[in-house]
Amino acid sequence: MSRPVDCGFLAVDSGGSGLRVVVGTAGRGPLARRASAEPVRTGARGIDPEHFMSQLLPLARASAAEAGPVRLTAAVVGAAGLATLGAALRAELPGALARELGVRRVALAADAVTAYAGALGTRPGAVVAGGTGLIAIGTDLAGWRRADGWGHLLGDCGGGAWIGRAGLEAALRAHDGREGGSARLLGRAEEAFGPAAGLPGALYPRPDRPAVLASFAPRVAECADEDPVAAGILRAAARHMADSLAAVCPRGGEPYVAATGGLFRMGAVLLGPLDEELAQRLPRVRRVPAEGDPLHGAVRLATELSAGSLALPEDEALLSVTALTGD
Repeated sequence: MSRPVDCGFLAVDSGGSGLRVVVGTAGRGPLARRASAEPVRTGARGIDPEHFMSQLLPLARASAAEAGPVRLTAAVVGAAGLATLGAALRAELPGALARELGVRRVALAADAVTAYAGALGTRPGAVVAGGTGLIAIGTDLAGWRRADGWGHLLGDCGGGAWIGRAGLEAALRAHDGREGGSARLLGRAEEAFGPAAGLPGALYPRPDRPAVLASFAPRVAECADEDPVAAGILRAAARHMADSLAAVCPRGGEPYVAATGGLFRMGAVLLGPLDEELAQRLPRVRRVPAEGDPLHGAVRLATELSAGSLALPEDEALLSVTALTGD
């Protein structure tokens, strides 16, 4: 006798490193997962819905098959760039998921929201998500506030590309003999990129400049214990993070704050200054370790959605739910 079919969920995390997918049920949790290393394309319409579905469907179907008798009823898709590049995805993805997978409720979330849900769950507070870029997002459970996340040319202050660029600037100052330079960072820059005079040619033509700049951020962190210039760069990054968190943190009570993302693998050399800045700017908050990553957040949201509702507030750009009808 076959096992009864469970009502299941699909949770998706889409970002610069590709797609990650989890299938599970509210009662049994995650049951199967798959991943693709190919990022979803963006173009004139923003995030490309057709390419998204072509990447997602094989992963979702394989995961559902592994999970056993599961009927997918709810899906949560967390996507980088959704807030600013997601118009076509919001218009087309819910219907496509209903046609292809039979889901009846779809939530589309900015990756900052899934990062928040992964880090803090449904508690009021604020999260700073740092990798190549940087964004802060906060909620009082009635609405959302976000700060920065404007990309490496206009913002992302304190993120990996920002730290890497500041470190390379200090290296070139030392090369020129200008004040504020760091001979130690100059040495690390030449180890990574070759002679300092060739840095513009090595960086400016690259289409992946933010990632290349961010690749130098760990070298800045490695120098921070012995080099005051490198330590000052991390202190300035922490100050920018505290500024962004102060802009989005709920005003009342004693909210929680968390830091999430690969940037914080630097550890105490960055988290120490961040805690000091927060103590000055937001003495009433409590920084706690992030409980999980954005995929964990997507699973949390999908579990809630499959059970009937979301605890975090909906928002047209950041977290929207579509209910679909069908057979």
